[in-house]
Amino acid sequence: KYGGDWTVDFLLSFSLWSHFRNHVQIIMAQVVKLDKDVYLRRLKQLYTYWEESDIMKTIDCLVVVVGADDEMVYAKSIALQIWLFGYELNDTAMVFGKTNINFLASKKKIDFLKTSVTSKDDLPTVELLTRNKSDSDKENIENLIESIKASGNGENIGVFSKDNFTGDFAESWNKALNAESFTKTDVSGAMALLFAPKEEMELEMMKKAAAISCEVFNKYLKHQIIEIVDAEKKVKHNKLADSVEHSLEDKKYLLGVNAANIETCYPPIIQSGGHYNLKFSVISDKNLLEFDSIVMAFGVRYRSYCSNIVRTMMVDPTDDQQKTYEFLLELEEEIINNLKDGVRLNEVYECGMSYVRKHRPELVEHVTKNFGFAMGIEFREGSLVINSKNSIEVKKGMVFAVNFGLSGLKAGKSTYALFVGDTVVVSESGPCTILTTSKKKIKNVSIFLKDVNDEDEDDNKENEVEEQLGRGAKRTTVLASRTRAEHGTDDRKKEHQKELGRQINDEAMKRLLEQRNDQGKTSKSKRSNVSYKSDTLMPKEPDVRQLKIYVDKRYETVILPVFGVPTPFHISTIKNISQSVEGDYTYLRINFFNPGTALGRDAVPFVQPESTFVKELTFRSANTKVSGELTAASVNLNTAFRLIKEVQKKFKTREAEEREKEGVVKQDSLVVSVGKSNPKLKDLYIRPNFLQKRIQGSLEAHSNGFRFTSIRGDKVDILYNNIKHSIFQPCDHEMIIVLHFHLKNPILFGKRKNQDVQFYTEVGEITTDLGKHTHMHDRDDLYAEQAEREMRHRLKTAFKTFLEKVENITKQEIEFDVPFRDLGFYGVPHRATVLLQPTSSCLIQVTEWPPFVVSLDDVELVHFERVQFNLKNFDMVIVFKDYFRKVSVLNSIPMQTIDALKDWLNSCDIKYTEGIQSLNWVKIMKTITDDPENFFAEGGWTFLEPDSEGEGVEDDDDDDVDDDQWNPTESEASDGEESGSEYSSGVTEEDSESEELGTSEESGKDWDELEVEAAKADQEDERYDDTDPRGRSGRTGRSSGTGRSSGTGRSRDGAVVVGNQAVITPAVAVQKPQFAQETARTQQPAQTNPQQEEETLIGSEPL
Repeated sequence: KYGGDWTVDFLLSFSLWSHFRNHVQIIMAQVVKLDKDVYLRRLKQLYTYWEESDIMKTIDCLVVVVGADDEMVYAKSIALQIWLFGYELNDTAMVFGKTNINFLASKKKIDFLKTSVTSKDDLPTVELLTRNKSDSDKENIENLIESIKASGNGENIGVFSKDNFTGDFAESWNKALNAESFTKTDVSGAMALLFAPKEEMELEMMKKAAAISCEVFNKYLKHQIIEIVDAEKKVKHNKLADSVEHSLEDKKYLLGVNAANIETCYPPIIQSGGHYNLKFSVISDKNLLEFDSIVMAFGVRYRSYCSNIVRTMMVDPTDDQQKTYEFLLELEEEIINNLKDGVRLNEVYECGMSYVRKHRPELVEHVTKNFGFAMGIEFREGSLVINSKNSIEVKKGMVFAVNFGLSGLKAGKSTYALFVGDTVVVSESGPCTILTTSKKKIKNVSIFLKDVNDEDEDDNKENEVEEQLGRGAKRTTVLASRTRAEHGTDDRKKEHQKELGRQINDEAMKRLLEQRNDQGKTSKSKRSNVSYKSDTLMPKEPDVRQLKIYVDKRYETVILPVFGVPTPFHISTIKNISQSVEGDYTYLRINFFNPGTALGRDAVPFVQPESTFVKELTFRSANTKVSGELTAASVNLNTAFRLIKEVQKKFKTREAEEREKEGVVKQDSLVVSVGKSNPKLKDLYIRPNFLQKRIQGSLEAHSNGFRFTSIRGDKVDILYNNIKHSIFQPCDHEMIIVLHFHLKNPILFGKRKNQDVQFYTEVGEITTDLGKHTHMHDRDDLYAEQAEREMRHRLKTAFKTFLEKVENITKQEIEFDVPFRDLGFYGVPHRATVLLQPTSSCLIQVTEWPPFVVSLDDVELVHFERVQFNLKNFDMVIVFKDYFRKVSVLNSIPMQTIDALKDWLNSCDIKYTEGIQSLNWVKIMKTITDDPENFFAEGGWTFLEPDSEGEGVEDDDDDDVDDDQWNPTESEASDGEESGSEYSSGVTEEDSESEELGTSEESGKDWDELEVEAAKADQEDERYDDTDPRGRSGRTGRSSGTGRSSGTGRSRDGAVVVGNQAVITPAVAVQKPQFAQETARTQQPAQTNPQQEEETLIGSEPL
């Protein structure tokens, strides 16, 4: 090849090979050495077992012969040699007698076995015989037979009947042995029980074998399957199986283990396409890999100790296939939990079959005949199979290949099978330990394909979304291009929404009554604070005897002189105090709480509201000294004023802390895992902060919850069972990466209760130096961008690894939702405009603080407000199933996103409505909760539908009894209609000006002319008010200056709602239904004339 003399090249290569072979032999001579301690320990164990086992007691001698047969991989004779010596010795005969042991082997093997010669009293003596090929070992074989006859009675010998080796040596031995009249007893099963419980050294080798099996499956075989399916390659089963076997030559899959000690337990098995045989003796056929149910079985053998892993990957599985697979995993878990020390194998099998008969009886005929077998030096131990007939007890340290299969299943016209298996070791107490930890959940073994047609549809949808969300794009451009199919989709959407409307009306009535009953049971009353439980606790201070004001800090009480009697008042009864100096006197005024003074959310009913209450007390003292006194009398008032303020502040602080603790549910104690392998994330910030300044810490996952520990030592525990939503927001298009937990019950830290806890870290500079002038090709900036990209990748990898470990620890109890950014929209949930993103279970915003998290399961319906053609934004109101809960309002949502929002809500089975006005939801919800029967009797939430206006008009025209009493003229009726439109928040300023000021010719009038017209209009209102006894006016809410409308809405009886008052206005001829008349949140307080202000309402009664 190289142009030289080939003879010289060959001789040189041969000499190099000879040198290499001799070098290898030297190394082997140094490495291959009998472990004498292990040999003696196990030899003694063998003879002890011989005396205990019922089968072994019947034999006089154990005869083991291993021939030179390369095709025989697994045999009890070989297993005994490896168990005793650690190596396989071909062409070797071993005779274990009662008092002596004989080994017949070649010279090299005898040299290896010389260390086995021992003079211990408790073990038989060992005699080594070297093979003599000149006489074909005739003399040595005769000596061995004589030793057999001299052991015990010399009649019954124990053999491994299934071990039939070939070769000259084995044939010579079998011929000589068969010539004698020995009784042969098969001791294969008995010796299997001896080998089954594994020592720690054996378990370590089997753990390495299992780890390599998982590594090859996860990083090679699984990736190959995905690549083949994704690229639609045509690959045969046997070719894929061969590639798996060849992958063991690649060091990156061997976890640092010497490749010389690695081999496969059996040829890898790949099956698909409806042809399945769930046995480990089959060979992968030459059929092409089908993209359906793909069964894979594979095992690695490390230093003669076996492992096994079986998985099934599914391509586009149906719902029924997924449910069946999940049941198969449940069955495996049931078997593993019952495979314990002391349990019989047939009992384990019966537990599994009972589970199948109880939960999926239709699958009984499809279950495999056994649920696995013991494994060790031999891959399959036939005497330790988990089936209905095997009554052998399980012992700790045994290793089983647990596998379960379902064959002959139907999915439409096709046939499929499911097969799952793992290597497990029996623990001393508790369930087995799984050695093959490769994931097998449905989401880890399923491949979902997307058709080209689906991709085209998705592309079309994306193009439509881009058109809707484009700058300056109008909704009319999209609506004009709709096809018939889109119209059909709209019709289906409307029908779906109508059905949802009927459902919420039917379900809400019962739920609302239950909620109202619960509210009545939990109604609270104002706590009666007692200053002193007995007279003896009253202080005996001189100020009390001298009838001065005294503040008792211990009992939080103020003792005031009333008609010459010291009277205690608890600090909670004092509303406020004020102090003033007028001339020579100082005044101290004390106002007390009494029924009617506390309004709003803080108003709490009194225990005895019908009692007589003191409203206020005023004390006066002179500022001048009286002769004989050291200080002026007003000093007492000054001191009392200061002390009352201090005690009141302390009391209010404590009350606020107690209110914070009211909704807090005491969590279980965190079970801290001591191991160092707990999933952990470092250098995280927490929100809300412990202090005003943010502080770093680490988040660690334990057995039943998370623990955040700051660098200062502060700790926050979040238990898994208290987490309602766990959200992971990656750092894509964001400057922070976030783990957010929305809790079922708030927890207390930082002196406040918090239902949302967040952990985050920054991935770049949130602020930018605008004064820095840089060039696009600046090398520093390029390095900074590259560093930021690398940091983002590292953080995403670290967080995802943490999440995977947490999901494994919790057995998928905690699963992290990732928001769908493509479905996001901008809105204002609190103060700032933020990006709101849906997840699979909620609508969230976790980038800015405070967060916004709404669970979709809690939503009753969604109402869109201010939906008008000429407006760029609209509002979104979220009504919850708990009607006592305040509605959530998202303001200023771009109008271009309303169609996408409707599609998303419709897909989530959430009812939505829309309207042009902003409604007063506080009054609406109060009306509903006060009288739910009447609300649902009148149609429930149908009043929000646009079609309900026409129905309401007809009903009101028929039922309005006041129409006969007041019939306005045509001009007044038009004025009334205009005033009704004034309270629609969707009307722009230009429209309101044109309505108020008249025609376009009048729009050129100056301010003086407008003032004159407004004054005339007010005079007409006054004249009309004088003639109408009910104080109704045809023109309301008109300002005295410009005539622009600033009203806020109408109550159910037709009164215009202004702030907390209601100004009586005439009932118009056309009215909406009762609940449709609950109207808008106030945008500007209305200005009314004096006569209108005199007639106001509290509730429904005029003052």
